[in-house]
Amino acid sequence: MELFGTAGIRGDVVTRVTPELALSVGRAVGMDAVASDGRAEVVVGRDGRTSGPALASAVEAGLESAGADVHRVGVVPTPALAFASRGRRGIMLTASHNPPTDNGIKVFVDGEEYDRTLERGVEERVASDPDSAPWDQWGDSESVDVLPDYRNAVIDYARDHGADADGLNIVVDCGNGMSALGTPQVLRELGARVVTLNGQVDGHFPGRESKPTPETLTDLRAFLADDETEPGGDFDFGIAHDGDSDRIVIVGPDGDVIHEDTVVAIVAEHFVRDSDADDPVVVTTPNASGRIDERVREAGGRVERVRLGALHEGIAAAREDGGDVVFAAEPWKHIHPGLGGWIDGVASAAVLTRLVAESGLDALREPVTERPYRKVSVSCPDEKKQAVMASLETTLPDAFPDADVDTEHGVRLELPDASWVLVRPSGTEPYVRVYAEADDVDALVGEASDVVEAAIESAD
Repeated sequence: MELFGTAGIRGDVVTRVTPELALSVGRAVGMDAVASDGRAEVVVGRDGRTSGPALASAVEAGLESAGADVHRVGVVPTPALAFASRGRRGIMLTASHNPPTDNGIKVFVDGEEYDRTLERGVEERVASDPDSAPWDQWGDSESVDVLPDYRNAVIDYARDHGADADGLNIVVDCGNGMSALGTPQVLRELGARVVTLNGQVDGHFPGRESKPTPETLTDLRAFLADDETEPGGDFDFGIAHDGDSDRIVIVGPDGDVIHEDTVVAIVAEHFVRDSDADDPVVVTTPNASGRIDERVREAGGRVERVRLGALHEGIAAAREDGGDVVFAAEPWKHIHPGLGGWIDGVASAAVLTRLVAESGLDALREPVTERPYRKVSVSCPDEKKQAVMASLETTLPDAFPDADVDTEHGVRLELPDASWVLVRPSGTEPYVRVYAEADDVDALVGEASDVVEAAIESAD
């Protein structure tokens, strides 16, 4: 039984993430916690989705029937639930940026999402459908408030970076999601003047779709671009989050969305320069822009890459190799090791606010080389993917003989002019993905795609 994807369990609440499944997963996590920790504690939180209360009740019943004690933290951002799971386990009911018909289950231990080994253990327990603990060993429950401590932790962390945000004007589009309970309050405490859009938590997401994209952020972009929005206005920049506040999107004062890899490059460079480590490391993913590598190298650090959805694995591997991980990110998702091991859009909003207050957004962007970026999908039957990728490990480097080659997560080629191309199989669809960044990105994508198509045609 395979339940977990790259970000927990997600799906339609009628057909997939049902109360029955939530009960089973809760019991499995509870049994795991009790087996490891004895009389275990598990924190349970949820986002604002309409299906959240029922699913949370089912999860809590499963946990208690396994012998675990439950601490209900209520409606919170996912990073706040992760913060509360330090030293114990946690379950968050959220489908992040999925539509309101969906919900999901994320499991944490000591501030980090479950790795694949722990997820497999939960899947095996769910499949075996174990009995509850004896009646006199069931757990207890209580309600606790974690938001004040979480917000204060983010504020204290951000104050170590950048400058006071007094006089900064920011628009935050909460998307009717959980950032409404985190980002505006934190930024105001840091001194910024904050105006919110879609700042009411509503599981129907009436203001916009939960996933923040250039297409869904039309109100925020228009608000920023219109000089007449506020008397004495002129906002410095905008921030948008997804439904559970792990993602962050930055919008410039002209209403243009700033590329997610530029945001990563800015923050990564700051943390490398700010570090006194001998070997500062930034962990990112194979599809992330070379602009990140350029800024990190310029600051005196190095970049390590790990497969999508596995930043925690990359952090662990870099540390085992002797590196000091100062920042980790994949597009829109950032981990701040100085705060904790979870993905945290609220913390990124706070740090970026203070960096902008210190230097200005234009000055932060100016050193970042923003080359055109493209992603295309080449049709490839699932049964051919393994043979195709094996062939591409030879044929792609042959087509680009001057490139540095990395085959750990697909085939990634970095060319002497800092342009790059990545080819990797889709894990969910019958495609091979081609990612590229170059001054003439169309030509690079076309050449790489020709090699991919030839490999597909010749695959047995």
